[in-house]
Amino acid sequence: MAHASTSSEIPAPDYATPTEENHDTVVSLWFLFKIFLSIGSVAFGGFMALISVIENRIVKQHSLLEHKEMLDAISLANLLPGPQAVNVVAFIGYRLRGPVGALISCVAILIPAFTLILLLSYLYFRYGEIVSVQKVFQGFIPAVTAIVMSVVWRLGKKTITGRSEFVLMLFACIIMLLAPLTYKIYATLGIIASFGLIGYKLYLKRYTKNLTVKVHKPFSLARLLIVISFLLMLVVLWFLPLPLEKNSMLLLILTFASMSLMLFGGGYVFIPVIGSVVVLQYGWVSQQEFTDGIAMGQITPGPILISAAFIGFKVHGYLGALLATIAIYAPPAILMVTASRALSYIQGSAAMQAAMHSIHCGVIGMIAIAALYLFQSAFPPWPFSLTEAWPSVLILLASLYALLRHNLDILWIIPVSGALGYLLY
Repeated sequence: MAHASTSSEIPAPDYATPTEENHDTVVSLWFLFKIFLSIGSVAFGGFMALISVIENRIVKQHSLLEHKEMLDAISLANLLPGPQAVNVVAFIGYRLRGPVGALISCVAILIPAFTLILLLSYLYFRYGEIVSVQKVFQGFIPAVTAIVMSVVWRLGKKTITGRSEFVLMLFACIIMLLAPLTYKIYATLGIIASFGLIGYKLYLKRYTKNLTVKVHKPFSLARLLIVISFLLMLVVLWFLPLPLEKNSMLLLILTFASMSLMLFGGGYVFIPVIGSVVVLQYGWVSQQEFTDGIAMGQITPGPILISAAFIGFKVHGYLGALLATIAIYAPPAILMVTASRALSYIQGSAAMQAAMHSIHCGVIGMIAIAALYLFQSAFPPWPFSLTEAWPSVLILLASLYALLRHNLDILWIIPVSGALGYLLY
């Protein structure tokens, strides 16, 4: 008697395709492209805001990764150079569909911001002014604040399960609050490094007792060395006096590729470095043009360093914008993918799991402080009058209610908040 196949009766989700090896479902490349394109279209507000949108869609809504893996990605992005948000995207894309998944995810997350910055650049250099979207942006900020706060709540429920975890999270908050602006990059790296050691001491016995060993494909040390050597060569080229014209395409590419590998602490930390090179050293843009380019990067969704496209557009038009964008994002993403493969390989050790558990507590503390800074930027200085701040209060509370009570998709939260900002401010 023939048995009916049950697999054909249950439709697979639109992001699932069967593998030939084990017939399990995996995320399709088309789904990765669609979801990161949609995220890149609404992720206003900087690194933590983008990370919060990603967590909402990838972890909470579609359950493609665990909360722990998301925290791994953020921790690793804080340790490595490059634009942190795109590095996290590369990590996720690699985890879900390997190197091709990392490439597709990074391209998709950048398309909306790149397209908008090209349009703004054209209008700016053609007419000498920026298209103003200030009212819409004012509506985005309280909504983004609510999104980041909701992520702190969800991640905290999974990770902050005891008194020691709460103390570690609180300690990370205090460090980030007290650290001077010029030293915040070192504070971030210090939290990651010191919390790793603390976690080894506090949680080693717990993870030794409950260790679950995962089987991974053999890790290629030779491939790691090749990648590291290539990236080190790009850094070395930064310090060599190359016989290139100041406006040459090759110099544009090498400059952004080399700088990207010396970027620690996020785009805001790196803005003065980029400015000194593109304004003072090479004269590609004026100081006013550079300031306006950074402002454009802030009013576009996605990572702030998309401003590299503005500079590339000024030097070599549309092709220059494209190549400058690739140069600023590709080398760190390659390093992130390589490091994530190594991380996956060593996570079978109890010591590594104990260290990462403590680091996760610190990361949640850092995200909480990011929410605080966003909150401060969404409202006038305290004490403020509700007469002038009520639109932001309304958008913040409504967004929090929709996210935590009704699990409303962020794709609805951001556009509606922008529309409210335009109408109410």
